[in-house]
Amino acid sequence: MFSGSLVALVTPFDGMNRLDEEALSRLIEFHIAQGSDGLVIAGTTGESPTLEKSEHASLIESAVSISAGRIPIIAGTGSNSTAQTVELSSTVAALGVDAFLLVVPYYNKPVQEGLYQHFWQVADAVDRPCMLYNVPGRTVADLLPETVARLAEHPNIFGIKDATGDMQRIERHKAICPGDFRYYSGDDFTTLEFMRRGGHGVVTVSGNVAPRMMSDLISAAAAGDFDTAEALDSKLQPLNTALFVESNPIPVKWAVADMGLISPVIRLPLTPYDEQYHEQMRAAMTKAGIER
Repeated sequence: MFSGSLVALVTPFDGMNRLDEEALSRLIEFHIAQGSDGLVIAGTTGESPTLEKSEHASLIESAVSISAGRIPIIAGTGSNSTAQTVELSSTVAALGVDAFLLVVPYYNKPVQEGLYQHFWQVADAVDRPCMLYNVPGRTVADLLPETVARLAEHPNIFGIKDATGDMQRIERHKAICPGDFRYYSGDDFTTLEFMRRGGHGVVTVSGNVAPRMMSDLISAAAAGDFDTAEALDSKLQPLNTALFVESNPIPVKWAVADMGLISPVIRLPLTPYDEQYHEQMRAAMTKAGIER
């Protein structure tokens, strides 16, 4: 099953605001060479709310084709409509993805029973592993550990990306979920502590910019070498800060463009990274040893 550094990949657009397949190929080759352990395509970092359905499927199809089995591809297909999530997930399953990332439905604020039924129905409809994604800072609704434990009984639901930043969550999950259920940090700031408490990896934004360092950090932590992991984490923390001074993925997209891998085009309602933060980002990238 999935482990290590799973990068929530940015989606590259060209100067006409269309999907840029050449840049996507460049990104995927970069992450394979840099040792990333998997790619999440069309997640929030990939600007999924702005993708049309045809673009969403085309992006994932291209990623599967380019990767050619060399790196796992996890498709973000969650939405705040159960029917739409099932439809998109079923469409994408035929493209050969390795798994799905399913975010908590946003804005309509379902209760816990609604969340349970939503995820269970989606998992029933597909024949691929499903990772739950809890990020109440964006969705408002919070997928509670007791509901996660119920969902963990589904054979297609294998783990959760927890972006709460609450280190008590993983311990609560581990106390009530099956022993083979898997836990992934969704918060780059606290990933090291998450791994120390038994996490299996991270779904990372910072890994877009520092893939080798993030992969090495997770590998060291998984091996119990926390001296090495802490040294790497200290170099990454300024980058983590710079990447979240504005809403994700505004900063990370600018940083990846500054590395020469993509154009800086970002879709409204998100706007370009404010110039006042550029030097902070460049300094953080330098500290992390990022070549530009």
